[in-house]
Amino acid sequence: MQKNTRSKAGDVNIPENHIIEQPITNALEINYMPYAMSVIVSRAIPEIDGFKPAHRKLLYTMYKMGLISGSSGGGRRIKSADIVGQTMRLNPHGDGPIYETMVRLTRGNDAMIHPFIDSKGNFGKHHSRDMAYAASRYTEARLDGICREVFRDIDKGVVDMVDNYNATMLEPALLPTTFPNLLVTPNQGIAVGMASTVCSFNLKEVCNTAIAWLKNPNCDISKTLLAPDFSTGGELIFVRSEIANIYETGRGSFKVRARYRFDAKNSCIEVYEIPYTTTVEAIIDKIVALVKAGKIRDISDVRDETDLQGLKIAIDIKKSANADQIMQRLYSLTPLRDSFSCNFNFLIDGRPRVMGIAEILQEWTAFRAGCIKRQLTHDIAKKSEKLHLLEGLAKILLDIDKAIKIIRETPLEAQVIPNLMKGFGITQAQAEFIAEIKLRHLNREYLTNRIDERKSLEDELAELNAIFGSEGRIREVIITQLKEIAKKYGQPRRTEIVEAGDAPAASEADFIDDYNLKLFLTGQNYIKKISLVSLRSADTQYLKDDDFIAQELEATNRDELLLFTNLCNVYKVKIYDLPDNKASSLGEYLTNLLEMSPGERVLYLAIAKDYGGYMLFAFENGKVAKVQFSAYATKTNRRKLVNAYSGRAPLVEMHWTADDTDLYLQRGTDKAMVVNSALIPVNSSKQSVGVTVFTLRKNSVLTAMRPVDHDAGDLDYYRTDKIPTAGHFLQKQLKLAGE
Repeated sequence: MQKNTRSKAGDVNIPENHIIEQPITNALEINYMPYAMSVIVSRAIPEIDGFKPAHRKLLYTMYKMGLISGSSGGGRRIKSADIVGQTMRLNPHGDGPIYETMVRLTRGNDAMIHPFIDSKGNFGKHHSRDMAYAASRYTEARLDGICREVFRDIDKGVVDMVDNYNATMLEPALLPTTFPNLLVTPNQGIAVGMASTVCSFNLKEVCNTAIAWLKNPNCDISKTLLAPDFSTGGELIFVRSEIANIYETGRGSFKVRARYRFDAKNSCIEVYEIPYTTTVEAIIDKIVALVKAGKIRDISDVRDETDLQGLKIAIDIKKSANADQIMQRLYSLTPLRDSFSCNFNFLIDGRPRVMGIAEILQEWTAFRAGCIKRQLTHDIAKKSEKLHLLEGLAKILLDIDKAIKIIRETPLEAQVIPNLMKGFGITQAQAEFIAEIKLRHLNREYLTNRIDERKSLEDELAELNAIFGSEGRIREVIITQLKEIAKKYGQPRRTEIVEAGDAPAASEADFIDDYNLKLFLTGQNYIKKISLVSLRSADTQYLKDDDFIAQELEATNRDELLLFTNLCNVYKVKIYDLPDNKASSLGEYLTNLLEMSPGERVLYLAIAKDYGGYMLFAFENGKVAKVQFSAYATKTNRRKLVNAYSGRAPLVEMHWTADDTDLYLQRGTDKAMVVNSALIPVNSSKQSVGVTVFTLRKNSVLTAMRPVDHDAGDLDYYRTDKIPTAGHFLQKQLKLAGE
């Protein structure tokens, strides 16, 4: 018998194990969306105070433990394990993640220009991938001095306090940072469907920018906020449009490169600052790979010499090598120059928002003004309460003997307060304050001081109320605090700004050895690349028994080579990518080198320097196509071009020429002609079938097309000034180019 269960609605019986179909969108909304929002709001995205929840919980725990200078205990360092254990009262994610969060905030890790935790022991290094931090039981920590600005007036109710995860204690929803920490502290977080990547800026520049913005919201932010600044230093390649786009939209990227010095005595490049986004090990691994691949030949050794004096990557080079050129090549090929992508995504009132600098300052100013108002409200309440008590005391002072008489004549202690209230018309709080005054204080000095204090409190309250009621006065308070912070905690820039024009990006071709060479194409699809120096020592070409040299071509190592095949394809190759050969070797098999189709072979080689000149194609049907060589130029680095020439008729010959030249064409064994290529019109399409140049009779075909050498002899007999033509009978032997 099937068992039934009642649905949640309570009105429908649903059989057990019954599957209920529902739209996938409903399932996602019910099950996945709460998880996604939890990750976004409670874990990955920083808020207006510049902290993620994990940072906030850790720092607040340390604050409550008295680990800040000036608090009880004098800001002593204690074991990190103790801090981690206490933080677990607020953070339920375990000791491992808590300690990892702590490591990054420490002075010892060097991940931040202004760390929040003063540490002792091994906390690893941000710039090292393999240097592990010590266990929490071996390290010690306390809050750094700048945390006074993070927690200023937090005990005056300036921020909301919320329950922790099990509702056993309260924690701050935000920290009342007195400076725009969200621009000073670098942050990165990946949530569900969104991310946040925030670079760090110089604290003094941020404070000055906030001051300038508070005075004039339309100010030019770039005049005070020069560029991002990183704890690892380096050089920022400044492109004004890139930085302006980041400042305006909150998104964009810029490049940072390492700094180095050259030790000429030991022929050693010393890299002492690297981009924030990379590590020493990643750089060394890439350099080693480049050396092994033969892409950099002048480096003999690379090693990590980082010590207590700081980071250092030592790169030994050959004495004849140019250190600056090697570094330019390493900038291009290794993480010694890296990009930082910005995505200023913050949680504002529980909603993620990508903001530019001006928007960030606007939101932070509103947040900070709210904190100051709450602090003023607290101070006004406290001072008003004290003033109220002193006002009661002033009434008593009008007839202190009467007060003493009331107290002495009151039979019961519980009636003292009501009798004082009735006798002087004061409140219960005032009466209790007066009743608690010690007899020794009923002297002229004490009473005079209290009267003076009352006047002082009245002046202070008037000032506090004036500030509270004026947005301008509140902004003045923020500006004053920012000036104090900039003066006390500001540091010089660590990342140097280098104009893009002063740091041009070198192309890979700038580092390629350039030398003269010869290319040899063989009939069996082999190619040899041999330097002229090597040819002078051994010029006898070694070939397979049934092979032959089909074409010789002079070039340089930086040239680009075009290889035309019998399947109407063109392959484009950088000559420096071809291996060097010797005359005694067979060369490189093009079928494998170019991954050619079965049966495909190279017929002709052409050098592309500036893609000038023409390609001439002669076909058996007597037609010749003249195609501009620039038609084979491409904007992208395409390796293969199809339909490079017409395949409608069998190809006889092809030839590249820089300018128009005399061509010798032959029909079978009976007729020939000499014609200047200027008579052949230029075709716009690579696949053009050409124009008829040689008039053929039935069953005859064009058999040859070759350039005529300048000292070929008398050309008048074969020359024609118009096309097409039937040519002339063969009588005189001509010397053709290449023979």
